[in-house]
Amino acid sequence: MISRHWMGLAKADQAEAYVHHLRHDTFPSLAKIPGFIEASILRRDTKAGAEFLIVTVWDSLSAIKAFAGEPPDIAVVPASVQAMMLRYDERVVHYEIADTFIADEAVQTPAAER
Repeated sequence: MISRHWMGLAKADQAEAYVHHLRHDTFPSLAKIPGFIEASILRRDTKAGAEFLIVTVWDSLSAIKAFAGEPPDIAVVPASVQAMMLRYDERVVHYEIADTFIADEAVQTPAAER
């Protein structure tokens, strides 16, 4: 699996509009692409505005290309979103997911048995 990361700094008064755009436009569109798995919105308010890190997870690079095209590391930022931003990454970063730990699924081993 591949994790795709993009960061943007939204104007403070546009932060909620950006989240609304993601939830109602971007993410539903991504959900229709075979190979899309999930998306997260990470937000951090700063003096300059609201910083967002958008993380999407895909089953393959070919699935990402179905969304982003070639080359797949170019950010997809519609004009309506560009207008909400003070600045944003023009390129995304992809990471291969090497492992995932989920606490609820972990087997608890007593320290004496380790």
